[in-house]
Amino acid sequence: MLVTVYGAGYVGLVQAAVLADAGHRVVCADVDASKIEQLKLGYVSIYEPGLTELVAVNAEAGRLTFTANIQRAVEHGALHFIAVGTPQLDDGSADVSYVLSVATTIAQHVEHDAILVVKSTVPVGTCDQVAARVHEVLASRDRTDLKCPVAFNPEFLKEGAAIADCQRPDRIVIGTEDADVEQRLRELYAPFNRNREKLMVMDRRSAELTKYAANCMLATKISFINEIANLADILGADVEQVRRGIGADPRIGYQFIYPGLGYGGSCFPKDVRALIRIAQDAAFDPMILRAVDARNTRQRTSLVGKIKARFGADLSGRKFALWGLAFKPNTDDMREAPARAIMEELWAAGARVSAFDPKAMDECRRIYGTRPDLELCSSPIHALDGADALVVATEWKAFQGVPLETLRDRLANRVIFDGRNIFDPQIAAANGLEVIGMGRARREVVAEDRPVRAEA
Repeated sequence: MLVTVYGAGYVGLVQAAVLADAGHRVVCADVDASKIEQLKLGYVSIYEPGLTELVAVNAEAGRLTFTANIQRAVEHGALHFIAVGTPQLDDGSADVSYVLSVATTIAQHVEHDAILVVKSTVPVGTCDQVAARVHEVLASRDRTDLKCPVAFNPEFLKEGAAIADCQRPDRIVIGTEDADVEQRLRELYAPFNRNREKLMVMDRRSAELTKYAANCMLATKISFINEIANLADILGADVEQVRRGIGADPRIGYQFIYPGLGYGGSCFPKDVRALIRIAQDAAFDPMILRAVDARNTRQRTSLVGKIKARFGADLSGRKFALWGLAFKPNTDDMREAPARAIMEELWAAGARVSAFDPKAMDECRRIYGTRPDLELCSSPIHALDGADALVVATEWKAFQGVPLETLRDRLANRVIFDGRNIFDPQIAAANGLEVIGMGRARREVVAEDRPVRAEA
């Protein structure tokens, strides 16, 4: 099928590459001409495992092309996927102006029947606005003879596993009540729908709400287990034991109940706040969602409170090694990353930071530039040199392979503030290290002759 994808960002580029790999002829369009030129040369600025290779293979095969010529993009597609950004506005709502702009452009240039598929995460009712805008523009051109229905088809991609999620989706939600649109999208997604029925067809508004509800449910699980972790610290329990105990219940499950520093990235924070705003605009008080957002905001800097409890509120002259800058492993995305909140709190208290991340170093330089209280190091071990303590902000697997004796010998105070609970406190204590984790007060054993104490 002939497909045009508007937006060469994270969602658009992954969708375009995966559809091309399934045999469709895909044009990926973006108004950023420099980004398009880089993609034509094979350079993918987004770090996502396997994406550069998938783009290269399909570009070489001629199934995937890139253009900044929007008219050419419109001429190509029978299916038009809108995958542009919906940034958060100051009031927490999602800005849909880019979505409406693309829809307007399509309607201005289209000369044949076409289907518009909104892929961007948008507030409930946005597809109705898109349909109205398309009809308005077509009427102004005296081309109401053209059929340009609008559908909603949300993405459910996890950064770090986006290609697998796109190639092997657990469900494909299609928001349409048009039988012809449904049939065309069934044909498009047939390669991804073979081993079992994954398509879920519903009205557009239900599909729009499904996307927000899914992300907000996952965010709720994260904030809930973090609340339990904080309570475990006070009550002298071990949240890791609690997590296993509740996760064994199939009604709860183990996914998204890992205690830590909260969620970040481009989706969960924005989508929770957007749904809060949607609810408030509808005169409904989203009490649970407000609590989820508040808990997550506080959780990001909860580890700094433990650092100050250990070293004092004034951290002048202190240096902390920071492992992890991205908001999660297998990405270079630092949007709303807990590491950012931690660094900024440490700097405000007078401390210096020596940081390492396997993929997010360039992004950190872009955000913070050169500053005397930030050293970006060549390895996790290099970051330890001269540090009073280690702070773990992202649970990259490579960090767990660093020998404990290396940590003991290089950290001046032999303390690890483990924001992701990747170290076992008892094993660490046996190697002369004190681990202060998240919700692990019962098992936070200190090294040498220091007394055992609960972290409140």
